[in-house]
Amino acid sequence: MTFGQFLLVAVLALPALGAVAAALVPGGRAGRVVGTVAAGATLLATLPLVGGDHGWVRYGPAPAVLPWHELDLPWVPGLELRFHLGVDGISWPLVVLTALLTLLCCGYSLWRVPAGGSGRALVALLLVVEVGILGTFLALDLVLFFLFFEVVLLPMYAVIAGWGGDDRRRAARKFALYTLLGSVLLLVGVFVVVTAAGTADLVTLTGGAGLSRGTQLAAFTLLALAFAVKSPLWPLHSWLPDAHTQAPTVGSVILAGVLLKMGTYGLIRVAVGVAPEGARWAAPVLGVLAVAAILVGSLVCLAQDELKRLIAYSSVGHMGFVLLGVATLTATGLRAALIGNVAHGVITGLLFFLAGAVKDRTRTGSLAELGGLRETAPRLAGLLGFAAVASLGLPGLAGFWGEAFAVVAAVRRGGGLWTTLAVLAALGGALTAAYLLRLLRRVTHGRPAPAVAPLTPGLAGAELTAWAPLVLLALVVGLAPALVLSYAAGPVEALLGVVTK
Repeated sequence: MTFGQFLLVAVLALPALGAVAAALVPGGRAGRVVGTVAAGATLLATLPLVGGDHGWVRYGPAPAVLPWHELDLPWVPGLELRFHLGVDGISWPLVVLTALLTLLCCGYSLWRVPAGGSGRALVALLLVVEVGILGTFLALDLVLFFLFFEVVLLPMYAVIAGWGGDDRRRAARKFALYTLLGSVLLLVGVFVVVTAAGTADLVTLTGGAGLSRGTQLAAFTLLALAFAVKSPLWPLHSWLPDAHTQAPTVGSVILAGVLLKMGTYGLIRVAVGVAPEGARWAAPVLGVLAVAAILVGSLVCLAQDELKRLIAYSSVGHMGFVLLGVATLTATGLRAALIGNVAHGVITGLLFFLAGAVKDRTRTGSLAELGGLRETAPRLAGLLGFAAVASLGLPGLAGFWGEAFAVVAAVRRGGGLWTTLAVLAALGGALTAAYLLRLLRRVTHGRPAPAVAPLTPGLAGAELTAWAPLVLLALVVGLAPALVLSYAAGPVEALLGVVTK
């Protein structure tokens, strides 16, 4: 086993073992410490995965997926299924983002455990969720991808139902029902592809693998709908605001930061890669739905009066830009989608941390009851202002690149439809600025409502520790987007080589 293969196993084994240890160690704080250590070790294991040899030594043309590191072992020989893992420039930034946000959430739990249950149980569930998300990003076998995709459902349901707000059980049930709908569609899509192609290997399947046009159209429709539920794409998004609003702070961070990325990643890696003819056929419809998500999400945010719910609906709009980039089926669009994924995870994760801090201090998330944050808690107000302007796409911060270049990709695609979609998406960007500036005016300006308890002006060390890496990443990715885009250039060109031929 090479060092890279060892790291691939370690990235999945460490959080899995950490979850077991956190659940079994006696003492609540001891379990949370063990889980946090496991999350930290997982992050350290993801960093050396960057680069390396793809290991392509077989004869013939190179495939569209060339992992830097790859592990391919027999799994179910009778069904020709393999335990096939790999990482490349499309998946690696999301792997690191997942490990980082999980570590920050576990570390945050050392300081504050939401009401509702044991802190060590919460950390254990977060680590199980991490296993599922990381496995989804690393799987190069379609059946293995489906299994990891499903691992996330039950532990995230438990996080929302066990530690969420007053209406947490209804929100958790809604999350589970929508996710199960997506799971059924994904399972049928996987069955269609594997039965027709005779293999579940994503390296072989990327490019179509000789699948007929009808099979590709059916497979893409099923897979795209499944991933649209998770992304979420309008109109399959209605589970998201309730889940975000009712979830505890750490649950909202994981949901927004990386769980939504399972849908967009699956759309790129699986739906577009396996069924390129279906992708080309459905691209205009996907583009229209993406722009609808941008506009609907922005307009709903303008009418929202609850802090976490507004941030949740903002994710619908931001992920619309990601999906618009994918729909263009261009190098610029796919790169915009990839950096948009990372930027959204960083910025929205920070926004939910800050929203949780405001609600913890004021015991309310109502915008009508909040106000005067810059006088009562100036540091918190400053961080909220930074996160908001990063989210609205201010040049020089991470949120700018994905949204701007998704619009550019639509313009470059050409034609009346794509030009119109680009104009409407740009209008959605202006609406994004409007609702985020409205948020800042309502929360940071004016006088605090008399019924609201006064804020603690200082910030806890645990809060600063959890938020500082996200603030730094929002700046670094904004100033040097090549840190993400350079790794994705080769894989994106290889994927487009088989998708657009």
